Amino acid sequence: MDVVAYPGEAGAYSEEGALALFPDAEHRPLPSIRTVFESVEVGRADWGLVAMDNSQAGSINETYDLFLRHGLHLVGETVVRVDHCLLALPGSSIDDVREVVSHPQAIAQCEEFLSVLDVTVRAEYNTAGAAKLIAENRLDQVAAIASRRAAELYGLEVLADRIQTYPDNDTRFGALSRDPSPLGKPDKSSFVFGVGHVAGSLYRCLGAFAERHLNLTKLESRPRPGRPWEYVFYADVDAAAQAPEMVDALADLSEHATFTRLLGTYAGAVRRTS
Repeated sequence: MDVVAYPGEAGAYSEEGALALFPDAEHRPLPSIRTVFESVEVGRADWGLVAMDNSQAGSINETYDLFLRHGLHLVGETVVRVDHCLLALPGSSIDDVREVVSHPQAIAQCEEFLSVLDVTVRAEYNTAGAAKLIAENRLDQVAAIASRRAAELYGLEVLADRIQTYPDNDTRFGALSRDPSPLGKPDKSSFVFGVGHVAGSLYRCLGAFAERHLNLTKLESRPRPGRPWEYVFYADVDAAAQAPEMVDALADLSEHATFTRLLGTYAGAVRRTS
């Protein structure tokens, strides 16, 4: 049976993404995004599933930085609805809670809800991991921000649901593989490129796509690891890498960029519009 690695614990949103893309595989939780990359690269897992972007918090920088350090391919994506709940031991009430624990991003996404509670807040490495910690240690007066599925798995009570500040909250997860073959018919591509410190270099790089009417759905810069004050650009395009116009655009890009790398071509996920 194929093994799919994901960061966190059972009940994490990353597990939900793994179940959506790989329903028949063995799902293996790992401590971090980095260990997921490493596990796939050395062959301990056939696939990896990692968070790439959140509709409220933006890009997961660690994921994009790790793409440059590892030779893995992006072969699929799925979008998971994130509905945060406040979980505690059975019989608890919100008035009993003195401390709230969760992943830092989940805490940030629920800041408005937390601001009206008289509680301290502590970061944990994972939402479901926070729920598991409370359940295994029978922690009174402590609540976790996690999914409803985490409450079911660890026998906790949902004290409040949909507590995120912005109701529409989605996370895009990407599937990693050593094999570049996409999971489905590709209609989207992701790549990274560098530009020199020359006037108009970025303009010329982007022109390769604009001239061919290719739609960039993402463009974001990140510092280039090991190269102080150098930046790379990550981009998503609504086209398969094998499409003639994309082949030409990538060839044109390579003439103006200091380096280019196709991260993957894959079937884009259907996203909610409301």
